Amino acid sequence: MTTGISTIDLTIIVLYFMMILGIGFVIARRTKTSDDLFLGGRTFGWVLIGLSLFASNISSATIIGLSGAAYTTGIVNSVYEWLSALPLIVAALIFVPLYLRSRITTIPEFLEKRFDRRSQVFFSVVTIVMSIVVEMAGGLYAGAIVMQAFFPNLELWHVTLPLAIVAGVYTAFGGLRAVVITDAIQAVILIIGCTVLTWMLFAKLDFSWANVVANVPEGHFSVVRPIDDTTLPWPGLILGVPFLGFWYWSTNQYIVQRVLGARDVRQARWGVMLAGLLKIVPLFIMVIPGAMAISILPDLPNGDAVFPRAVIEILPVGMIGIVLAGLLSAIMSSVDSTLNSASTLLVVDFVKPNKPNITDSEITRYGRTTTLILMIVAALWAPMIANFQGLWDYLQEMFSIVVPPIVVIFLVGVFYKRGNGDGAFWTLVIGTLLGILLFVAGKLGLSDIHYTIRVGIMVGVSTLVFIIVSAMTAAPDQAKVEAYTFRRDLLSDGMEGLPWYLDYRFHSLLLMIIMGYILYVFW
Repeated sequence: MTTGISTIDLTIIVLYFMMILGIGFVIARRTKTSDDLFLGGRTFGWVLIGLSLFASNISSATIIGLSGAAYTTGIVNSVYEWLSALPLIVAALIFVPLYLRSRITTIPEFLEKRFDRRSQVFFSVVTIVMSIVVEMAGGLYAGAIVMQAFFPNLELWHVTLPLAIVAGVYTAFGGLRAVVITDAIQAVILIIGCTVLTWMLFAKLDFSWANVVANVPEGHFSVVRPIDDTTLPWPGLILGVPFLGFWYWSTNQYIVQRVLGARDVRQARWGVMLAGLLKIVPLFIMVIPGAMAISILPDLPNGDAVFPRAVIEILPVGMIGIVLAGLLSAIMSSVDSTLNSASTLLVVDFVKPNKPNITDSEITRYGRTTTLILMIVAALWAPMIANFQGLWDYLQEMFSIVVPPIVVIFLVGVFYKRGNGDGAFWTLVIGTLLGILLFVAGKLGLSDIHYTIRVGIMVGVSTLVFIIVSAMTAAPDQAKVEAYTFRRDLLSDGMEGLPWYLDYRFHSLLLMIIMGYILYVFW
């Protein structure tokens, strides 16, 4: 039995799915080579890159997780969204030109070039596992929560499996080009749908910000919290959030892969800047509406349900279908991106090195097969997330285990030219093991350090491990290192002959000003 959804809404959703699958199959007919499958033929322009970056990131952690967090604890978790512009600026300044000059297909390949094969394998395995059990399964779980609000009798797996199949089929056959183009469409639908819902929520409060603020707890609209705050203490805002953001936007395969598919460094940098601008939007059309709903939908037992309940109770017939299509778009855009990236990692980092004579058509076949297998694994794991306190907590705590050592070998590794393969490998091993120990200690009640502060501490520890081990072992070949470390000429790469207003560095300055103003307003 349905709740608050009409035949018209269902028709809109079905037509949307048919459109996405149709686009995927059309693109699949043009996907011939492994480069097409994994990097879209390296032909993407800045608009596609920016929209796809936005859509790929905007799944469970944003709509369901952040709306729920805004309802229960306030808008503080919005910093993960609008502060994303900061690590995106770092990516544009340093890592975009390094990656594109390296002609890599996977981010772990960069570690093999900068350090050695050990770091590549370790990082690739960690990324694949996190992609399946965190990113992909988290997106599917979010979709299941939404659909259960409309169809209460559905089991979680009844939803996760169909969503995985739809995203998996067009991803397996259309590759990254299908992912990026459908992501761009999904981003537009998502923004329109969420904007309409926000407008109607605000209308119920007479378009009065005073009415919004009057009905929320004190401090609900503050992003700078006391040190004992359980959601995000202010030290975590400084020590944890920037490093989590750097890992996500500069080293996460499923995000960076569409940047690797850019036609040149100029298009890649512009696309990254567009994504930074778009990442400010969720604060106003996804996060703040979650707080608005306190006045309209009081006493919800589960914050993760606030967005679907708002859709059911506030939107008229027809608009429910459009908004729900937008939400499912966000979920599928995350799932398809993760499927494509995990498949790319398995094939490029493990199959190709062990089969040196493999043909391009065989690589493509391996890529499609692994995509379909991973699709099934994620669909089966997704219902397990219900055992965690909340979707947002699940995602962030999983990230906090693996992020610190990864951040160090990339961020420190591109500046510290003495850093070597031994230093990178043992930083990954020791940092990850310590992260797991701290996570377990927290779950057993032996430590109450907030995970964002834990990230900052572990970045410091991992930096020491990296520097000390590198200093105690043989120095790397400096001629080889030079191509994969920071140089001042990287900053102007691709900007030659452009007017100042088209320079990504000017765009970076504007984003910094916007972030500073938001911090001032919501301090």
